[in-house]
Amino acid sequence: MHTVWKGSISFGLVNIPIRMFTATEERDIRFRQLHKECHTPIKYTKMCPHCEREVDASEIVRGYEYEKGHFVMIDDSDLEAITPETRRAIEILDFVDLKEIDPIYFDKSYFLSPQETGEKAYALLRAAMEQSGKIAVAQVTMRNRQSLAVIRLYEHCIMLETIYYPDEVRPVSQVPALPEATITLSESELKMATELIGNMTVAFDPAKYTDEYRAQLQSLIEKKLEGQEITTAPTVARANVIDLMQALKESLATTAGQAAGPIKIEPEPTPSPAKTKPSKKRAASAKKDPSPQEASKASTSTSTTKTLRRKKATPV
Repeated sequence: MHTVWKGSISFGLVNIPIRMFTATEERDIRFRQLHKECHTPIKYTKMCPHCEREVDASEIVRGYEYEKGHFVMIDDSDLEAITPETRRAIEILDFVDLKEIDPIYFDKSYFLSPQETGEKAYALLRAAMEQSGKIAVAQVTMRNRQSLAVIRLYEHCIMLETIYYPDEVRPVSQVPALPEATITLSESELKMATELIGNMTVAFDPAKYTDEYRAQLQSLIEKKLEGQEITTAPTVARANVIDLMQALKESLATTAGQAAGPIKIEPEPTPSPAKTKPSKKRAASAKKDPSPQEASKASTSTSTTKTLRRKKATPV
């Protein structure tokens, strides 16, 4: 793993020198933007619209836009003056229960390991946190930003998770169209919904869940590389369930006695169109209007009959 930060954990009068590593990684498949004509990757340049030329990194400074088009300039010395003295320390502030922190506050995760001289102090803090069942609330400064964080145990490793400050979490009151908490619910529907949750409850196994879209995209890329033809998967029709009670009943029937996955309600078969008998008018019209072949045949028969009649009428 690549070390992203070095510092220490400040625990009372104890300092534990540590190294920090990123604990998670995104596995998304990313695309490059190419020029359609020649497939060359697009290059983005930093341009000054006023000077109408490309700007080098050495010519770029920081500015905070306090009004449209008006900036206050901030340089490195300004930032250095306000950077906390503990910028290379993870300062533990309090110890709390993990269940007291809602998951909405969690941001990024990092593994912490001891440096050469900090192994015993690291092991001591780990053992004390495991015995107490508590996690630490701390502050850490990284990349010119002071972050709130928690320190907790993950297996036999101490890890740090940055969390949002309270004013960075949007209030639920801003969410539109939320039903009132006092909305009247049917007792039978609530009972069935609770039973459905019970049927679908299992022990959490993260290995059970996979990114199916990413796997299909990877397969598509590999087939493209091999020159194979790409086929489109058929679309599965979905039923429009209007009756909530009926949906709950079908879901319970599907999940009863087994640990179910996502609920799938199969669409009802589309009835074939019924054969209707032709109306009397249409039947009569069919009799009156013979087909072109029948009309031709009838015309030939009539012509032959007239010819025979003329021959009989001619004297010898």
